[in-house]
Amino acid sequence: MSITTASDGTEIHWDELGSGSPLVLVHGITESRASWDPVATDLAADHRVIRLDLRGHGASGTADRYDLEAMALDVVAVMTDADALGAPLLGHSLGGAVVTAVGATGAAGAVVCVDQSLQLGAFRDGLLAVEGMLRDPEAFPAVIGGLFEGFRGALDDDEWARLDAARRADQSVVLGVWDAVLTSTPAELDAVVEGALAGYATTNTPYLSIFGTDPGPDEQAFLDRMIPGAVLESADGVGHYPHLVDVAGFTARVRAFLA
Repeated sequence: MSITTASDGTEIHWDELGSGSPLVLVHGITESRASWDPVATDLAADHRVIRLDLRGHGASGTADRYDLEAMALDVVAVMTDADALGAPLLGHSLGGAVVTAVGATGAAGAVVCVDQSLQLGAFRDGLLAVEGMLRDPEAFPAVIGGLFEGFRGALDDDEWARLDAARRADQSVVLGVWDAVLTSTPAELDAVVEGALAGYATTNTPYLSIFGTDPGPDEQAFLDRMIPGAVLESADGVGHYPHLVDVAGFTARVRAFLA
């Protein structure tokens, strides 16, 4: 286990396994680097796999900020300490948004975003519908539990139990991560996303977006506009965790993309 101290003093915990060219893995909201275990083990056969816990997640410290910029800077700080600047980044869910933001800075050799759209309008509408319960300490655990049960998709019982046991659903962290989504107008939210992705116009960072269900035709149009050359693929309705439903298929696709 290694620890990187972010610019605001937050401790970011990370580890590595395997050897070879580096890959950096970033998990989803409420999860931790352990969520990548099967994928990391596979990729470590021919890569140095670096996994970190986002601020407020896993073993990492809590903070005053949980916005996309702060988390992207944490990833860059870990990459710097791990001598992995320029490495490909793999991110799932929230981690997909984070690594996408890092990719726009030119710090990544490539980006693989797993089941995370940067078109946040529909997600915003869904959160606003349950905002009162999300902000209610008594209702929060049930709302989060139901939300993630809906994300389970085709994961088998053992894998779901492994993920759920490691979940850290801290209300203040979750609300901090989702603050911009809950408090911004649609136009303001679009401006935040477009600002975060503006660097792709000049970085030429290879980008692969993999969904567990078909995101619809608007997603490719959005990617074409914001991330030139981005590749979009979707599995056949496996849900939010395509990388864990078919680990071998996912890692084979990542290796082919990076090659």
